Amino acid sequence: MAHTEAADLTCDVAVIGAGTAGLAAERVARSEGARTLLIDDCFAGTTCATVGCMPSKLLVTAGMAAKSVRHASVFGIDAVPEIDGARVMERVRRERDHFVAATRKSFDDLPEGVAVQGRARFTGMSTLVLGDGRTVSARAVVIATGSRPIVPEPFRALGDLIDTNETIFDRETLPESLGVVGGGALGLELAQAFASLGVAVAVFESGDRIGGVKDTVVHDELLRILRTSMTVHLGVEVTPSAGQGGVVLSWDGGSARFDRLLVSTGRAPTLDGLGLDETGIALDDHGVPHFDKTTLQCGDSPIFVAGDADADRPVLHEASNEGTIAGRNAVRFPDVKPVKRDLPFTITFTDPPVAMLGAPADDDSVIGCAPYDDQGRARVMARAEGMVRIYASKPDGLLTGAAMIGPGMDHIAHLLALAILRGETATSLLELPFYHPTLEEGLKPGLRAICHEVHAPLPERDQGVPPGA
Repeated sequence: MAHTEAADLTCDVAVIGAGTAGLAAERVARSEGARTLLIDDCFAGTTCATVGCMPSKLLVTAGMAAKSVRHASVFGIDAVPEIDGARVMERVRRERDHFVAATRKSFDDLPEGVAVQGRARFTGMSTLVLGDGRTVSARAVVIATGSRPIVPEPFRALGDLIDTNETIFDRETLPESLGVVGGGALGLELAQAFASLGVAVAVFESGDRIGGVKDTVVHDELLRILRTSMTVHLGVEVTPSAGQGGVVLSWDGGSARFDRLLVSTGRAPTLDGLGLDETGIALDDHGVPHFDKTTLQCGDSPIFVAGDADADRPVLHEASNEGTIAGRNAVRFPDVKPVKRDLPFTITFTDPPVAMLGAPADDDSVIGCAPYDDQGRARVMARAEGMVRIYASKPDGLLTGAAMIGPGMDHIAHLLALAILRGETATSLLELPFYHPTLEEGLKPGLRAICHEVHAPLPERDQGVPPGA
């Protein structure tokens, strides 16, 4: 990667942060003819590759492998997994490093002079100063500085006894026991993965829901499934202390000792030290810029914000999309153009996975339920559990959203997302061919229920229903 050495730098678009959003913003701005600078203090790689999506899924997949071995007896195949914690974590790190290396290669492929290593701070709306004294003057600036784990004050004093997602993948082996503070998506993924690998796990969540799941039926099914392999405490505030050779968590009604603690209480935008007070843009109570979600522009300024830095939709595909929108509008400034945002879509990679997409149900929604506890293909796989809740609107059963948990839902959710984006109704989706026996055909009872509720006819192809469909 080549670094710019000039004392004073000028460009059309300066991008602060070389994560997923920043890379997308710089790429699209340069593709549209802008002179760009990509500024980062270390060019370490994206959050996804280093401490997020990829290492977490490596650990999740290891847990699923151990669970599959235990579960094999249902097929008449008796086996007991022998889990080597050091080898599990070694593979996580090795494969993670492969993904990180691929990301870093993209830095090396940048044109000469684009990559600027340093910590940037605003001195005006479109002027920056770097830590080494160099200055940057730009026509527009994209903030894409990502986010960092939130570690509440009581936990910081525990030092090396606690982990966040930014440290846990570097552990040499598995602990005997693990307390997980925070029941968000990543905390649940890692908690279940460790539990499947033989670690005694307990999750502590201060709220009354986990995983951000708003649909009560799907939430309760997720909670039931998780509690088959770990302890989950809802509505508790914990007090940590070092002791008994580990960490002791105390709460109203109990206490427990753990070898290690995973603090997964959310992530905050990395905006401190940017000098946003020098820009004149409006900030919320947490210091995050007010911005237009369709343009990513901060007020009417030449400043744009994208990815986790805006604290809006902290998932990779949204970060990439936001970077593209912000980078393109930074080039166009002041003639920015609004863009229709993607369908809201999240997947939590628990086993089975949870997916939520589209608009949540409201009092006017028609809801079609498709249970998977007796679905044909799920029974064949001995994975019969879960529920799909499909949301639609009157009077024609137009699909608007869904919440689901069950086998294969990380894939099936894409089918429903495409259907919603294309304006399908329950009737028109039933007109598509559903192969038998598949997990996808398990959606049909929910779609039929919507048709019945809105008095829409069933397609002719759906009149003959195969057993277990």
